[in-house]
Amino acid sequence: NMSKAQILQQAGTSVLSKANQVPQGVLSLLQ
Repeated sequence: NMSKAQILQQAGTSVLSKANQVPQGVLSLLQ
C-alpha cells in the first residue's frame, strides 16, 4: 500500500509540475 501511495504521489507531483510549466512557457512566448 505504501509503494502504491508513493507512486500515486509521484505521478500527482509530476502532473502538477508539467501543468505549472505550460503557463510559464506560454507567458515567455507572449513576452
